[in-house]
Order: sequence, then C-alpha cells, then structure tokens
Amino acid sequence: MKTTRHCLATDLKNNPELIKQYKAYHQPGNGFPAVAKSIRDAGIVEMEIYLIENRLFMIMEVDDTFDAQAKAASDAQCPEVQKWETLMWQFQQALPWAKDGEKWLPMEQIFKLTEQP
Repeated sequence: MKTTRHCLATDLKNNPELIKQYKAYHQPGNGFPAVAKSIRDAGIVEMEIYLIENRLFMIMEVDDTFDAQAKAASDAQCPEVQKWETLMWQFQQALPWAKDGEKWLPMEQIFKLTEQP
C-alpha cells in the first residue's frame, strides 16, 4: 500500500500543568474512541505526535483515500469529535502565524536523505 506522509505543527499553552494533562489525554486508553475511529476511517494509517517544550509535531501516514476536507466535514458532524476538539483547545494554542480557526498547520519538508547514487 502506498502512503503519503503529512507533518503538522501546533503549540500547547506554555503551562506545565496543562501540558501534563494534555500528555495524559494522549496515553493509550485515554482518548475518545470516536476520535480514533474518525482518524482510521479517514485513511490515516499511522499517526504520531511529538512534543518539545510546548510545540507539538504530528506525523501522519495516509493512504490514497485520505481527503483532509472530507475528514474536516465528517468531524464537524460528529458530536464526540467536536467534544474532543473543544477539550483539546483548552490545552492547545494556534501558532502565531495561523489564521483564525487554524490549529494544526502543515510543515514544509526542506530536507530528505536519499540513497547515494
């Protein structure tokens, strides 16, 4: 199966207690099942989130069925996903250059190690 990698970033509020709570919500078994289902149903086959200080990096591997706009539309219709998103906004904050309502922003790949010729 061919996949495509998407890398995104956002920030957490720079508050150690909030960061601790955010990390706890992302431990196995602590998320909302509807959110995991939404992720899988959208064609996201792998997802990882990394943290340094208060900056988050997400790496998603998606299959050829993935459509970000369709996922957003589907998520907007799911009360449990919306509950999760509202909860997460208590911890997250938009990057300084984000437009209103933007949270996770795509990162530009500027380097890739390739095989030697």
